Amino acid sequence: MNKLPVARIENVKKIYKMGLVEVAALRGVSMNFYPEEYMTIMGPSGCGKSTLLNVLGCLDKPTEGKYFLGEEDVSTLEDDDLSAIRGKRIGFIFQSYNLIQQLTVLENIEVPMYYQGYPEHECHAAALKLAKRVGLESRIDHKPFELSGGQQQRVAIARALINDPFILLADEPTGNLDSKSGEEIMTIFDELYQQGKTLIMVTHSEEVAERAKRNIRLRDGLVESDIDKSLANQMTG
Repeated sequence: MNKLPVARIENVKKIYKMGLVEVAALRGVSMNFYPEEYMTIMGPSGCGKSTLLNVLGCLDKPTEGKYFLGEEDVSTLEDDDLSAIRGKRIGFIFQSYNLIQQLTVLENIEVPMYYQGYPEHECHAAALKLAKRVGLESRIDHKPFELSGGQQQRVAIARALINDPFILLADEPTGNLDSKSGEEIMTIFDELYQQGKTLIMVTHSEEVAERAKRNIRLRDGLVESDIDKSLANQMTG
């Protein structure tokens, strides 16, 4: 692959202290993430999947090792700087949606852009465009509690996209959804990949992993396997 990585981690370790006990969630993980990739991170519970995603999303800092986003080492930045990077370069989609219940669909989508200081009319126009993109143009004045789980996840996807992030991270995005809603959400992810977005997704679902082009498996805080299916297909073709 000739492209430069959009992100890379080098010997990343994450240790949580729980009283006198230390728990090693990541034990020295290194890998590159390339533009326009669609990848899943899988593995048994407790293997380090969500911890890795939180490090990539600048929600958590590694105990040891380096994390480069583009060419910038963000692993040593302070919380305020990490927050600014999250707002500008990373879109995060959570299993539980994490919407603000008091805000409408449109207002929830606008939030990241609003915090970047854009004028209200620009936030509104961009949010409306994304609401249409995820099929919610008729629900823009509804509050989250008036929506189905699948519709709430569509709002979360639109919110994650509004600042045109480098990377789109998703933590079990279909985990709380029925199969029909989950399929609709995965179709949106397929379309985003086809449009050139870089997608990194934690999932337990083999069906979801089948749709991705690269599958990473963790076990006990280490990389067990890292399979790029596009390269495998080239080798067998």
